[in-house]
Parts: sequence; C-alpha cells; structure tokens
Amino acid sequence: MATIFGHLNMSDSLRVFSATQGQAVIYDAVQEYVNRVNAEIDATTNVFIERTTSDYKGRYILPGSGTLQRSGTDGRYGSVAAIGSWDVAYPLEDFGAQISGSNVAMAYMTVAELDRHIQTVVTQNVNTVRFELLKRLFNNVQQSFIDPLWGTLLIEPLANGDAVTFPPVIGSDADATENHYLESNYAASAISDTNNPFVTVRDELEEHFGDANVAVFINTAQVVKTEALTDYDPVNDRFITPGANTDLPTGMPTGLPGRVVGRTNGVWVVEWKHIPANYALGINLAAPAPLIRRIDPADTGLGDGLQLVAKENAFPFEASFWRHRFGIGGGNRLNGVVLEFGTGGTYSIPAAYA
Repeated sequence: MATIFGHLNMSDSLRVFSATQGQAVIYDAVQEYVNRVNAEIDATTNVFIERTTSDYKGRYILPGSGTLQRSGTDGRYGSVAAIGSWDVAYPLEDFGAQISGSNVAMAYMTVAELDRHIQTVVTQNVNTVRFELLKRLFNNVQQSFIDPLWGTLLIEPLANGDAVTFPPVIGSDADATENHYLESNYAASAISDTNNPFVTVRDELEEHFGDANVAVFINTAQVVKTEALTDYDPVNDRFITPGANTDLPTGMPTGLPGRVVGRTNGVWVVEWKHIPANYALGINLAAPAPLIRRIDPADTGLGDGLQLVAKENAFPFEASFWRHRFGIGGGNRLNGVVLEFGTGGTYSIPAAYA
C-alpha cells in the first residue's frame, strides 16, 4: 500500500488478523504513521500557536514602552514598571473516535479496509484541530469553560474591545483597549485600490509590532479581486520560468497552511480555502503567535496529539479507541486581526464558528 502499510510489503487483500507480520508490527506501523501526522499538524499550525503548555491559566506579558528617565539629585532613576499583561486561560477537552466490530467482521477485515478506517480517523483529527483553532480566532466572544479540576475558566479571543488595556501603540504613551475584529464597510466585491483590506490589516498589526512580516489569509473567493490590486505581485509558479521585466517576490514564508499566492502593500497574501468567504485573517509572522495549546501534564502519561488506545494489546484493532486531548486559548491577543467584508456596521462571527 502507498499509505500506512506499504513499507511492510503487505497486500491490500490480506486479512489483518491473519497477517504473518503479526499484530504488534501492524500496531507499530500505525503508531509511527500517526506520529508523523501529529508532527505535520504541529508544523502547519505553528503560525497560529505560540507554544504548548500543561497550565490551565496564566498571565500573558509583553514588554512595556516609554522613555528612559533623567536622574534625580541623588543620581538615581525611578524603577521601571514593565506593563503589558493580561490574564488568559486554556480549555482541555477530550476528542476521539473508535474502530470496532464483531469478531466475525474484524476477522474478515482486510489491510485496505483497516487503512481506510485509520485514514478516516486521521482526517477527522485534522479537521477537529483546524476547526478549534479557527473558532478561537474568528469568534470574538469570551468563552466560559468548566474545567473538572479548576472550575470555570475564561478563554479569551483576540483583542475584542473589552476592558483589558494593552501596551501603547507606536507613537503613543498611554495604554488603551483594542479591538481586532473589524468590518470593512464595503463588500468583498468592492475590494480595490481605494477599498484595500490589506492596508487596513497591516496597519492594525504594525501599530503594535512595527514594520514586520505580515501574512493575510483569504478565501479563494477573494483571490481574483486581490490580484487586480495595482500593487499586487504574484508569487512565481515553480513550474514556470518568468520572462524579463517581471517583479518576483523573494523571501517567501514557508510552513504556512494554504498557498502563498502573492504580495501586496507590504503583506503576503495566502489563499487558504478554510478561511470563511468574505473574511480575512492577518498575522504578524515575526511576533509571538496569538494562540496557546493546552495538553495534559507529562506525568499523566496521556501523551500529546492523536493517540491509539488499544483495549487489548494482542488484538489492538478489535476495538481500538483513538483519542486527542487538547484545548486552544488566546495568548498574544494583539497578534491577529480579523476583517469581515460587510456593511452591517459591526463585526459578525462566521456562522460556522458562532
């Protein structure tokens, strides 16, 4: 097979329970495959997830600003007060799936059938991680999560105009509230040099972090209008050699989900089909990512990522349980801007993530 068991030289039609390689070998092959999938998920979500923690809550801290002080008559300076912190918390939920059947059904199961079952579970896991991640970014409402050990935890979105004051923006000395859930006041069909969403998102991020490496993720439906912007330069197709007098973006970021399609107004444009239509998401690639992922403490032995939990080691697929325990919460609430293309006056949460 070309997927999980190919390196074992097993025929698709071979019965799993009569495999001469033995159940332990098949079990190891599946776990090795799942570990690779977990690593790939981590690699493609790093742009959104700053780090992994087993803490249930904490205080997120950014450096303060201001200027140095003149010395007093005693030659001393005032103490530095590093401002720029807010409380955050992280959920921890149990997601899973099961592959099971009667002893007759399992006895007849072929390697190809088992492979399809496992691929289904893996696909469901990828979809779940992506959904939880995007829901945390696109939903601008604080969530209450009941933790069985720690009680009610308040899970924060990106900066949403609540009472939290953030470090001064560049050019200011005063802390202020922030709202990074914006509405464009024009439809997606009206994107133009005049109605340019990339400038809006870029400026909102750069006022906190300075000139930086910004990426804006858009749905496929917004690509054509984006390509029509005067300042747009497409990313070179690796299968095409460009001719003379062609501007080519360089230093293209890697490891992003979706496809980097171009550069405009100082930002990378990334087409990602999972971004809701009529929305854009901007991230500063040079700053700490906006989200933090919570997992179980290492000493619990529950592991990280998708795990295969077998009821019976001798026959692990007779009733195999797949589990992924994780939760995602806001951390760096300033590194993310969501822009809705609309004229309703205020930001509306995409229906899928409401």
